[in-house]
Amino acid sequence: MMMIEGGILVLFGLLFGSFLNVLILRIPKEESIVFPGSHCTSCNNKLKWWHNIPLISWIILGGKCHFCKEKISIQYPLIELSTAILFGVVYYKLENIPYGLIAGLVFALLLGLSLIDFRYKAVPDSLNLGALTLAIFASPTILTNLTNALIFAGGFALLRFYVSFAIKKEALGEADIMIAATIGAMVGLKLGVFAIFLSAVIALPVFIIIKEKDYEVPFIPFLAFALFLVFIFEDFFKAFIFNVYGI
Repeated sequence: MMMIEGGILVLFGLLFGSFLNVLILRIPKEESIVFPGSHCTSCNNKLKWWHNIPLISWIILGGKCHFCKEKISIQYPLIELSTAILFGVVYYKLENIPYGLIAGLVFALLLGLSLIDFRYKAVPDSLNLGALTLAIFASPTILTNLTNALIFAGGFALLRFYVSFAIKKEALGEADIMIAATIGAMVGLKLGVFAIFLSAVIALPVFIIIKEKDYEVPFIPFLAFALFLVFIFEDFFKAFIFNVYGI
């Protein structure tokens, strides 16, 4: 039964990954995600249904447009495959279809936000608020999730004011506050704090390397990745925190 349910969510992940590609491509450009329909970005020819089968079409077409033979970005199959894996791993952790679906959508949206942030240095509120809203309903403890989200949002907002005052420069954007709220809703207070700490640890080497090249590194991908690790390996991190800090 678990294999069947897991397979259903993996298949849904593939389908949603295809839609996620549309969101990643169009939302930063403020384009409609509905019109025009799927088309080649090089020759603008409208794609046929069999050009849009997640993952399979890219393989069949050899990674090239059926019409103009221009290369199709490998981002498309990678996002579809990654989203399918996300849903599969989340279901394996929760063993519950409804909550696996909601949590999978949260992490899929965070994946999309990470790529947009990395490429455009911008984070669409529509996707960010979508992830936050879904996170509140990602487990049965909805009121607790909401409370934790509000605590993290408030904490980050205060931190933003203090840090900005100290360094005389705007620090921590509104997007970071929403991501923090999503973290609180998904894993709670104790694990949420650890997830943020872990994201900083993961990001530090990258920041040190990139600093020499004068490139602004987006932080949301690290927050999203750390949250995913803490969510999936919750028991391990709980034991680690207890053994090290006694809490």
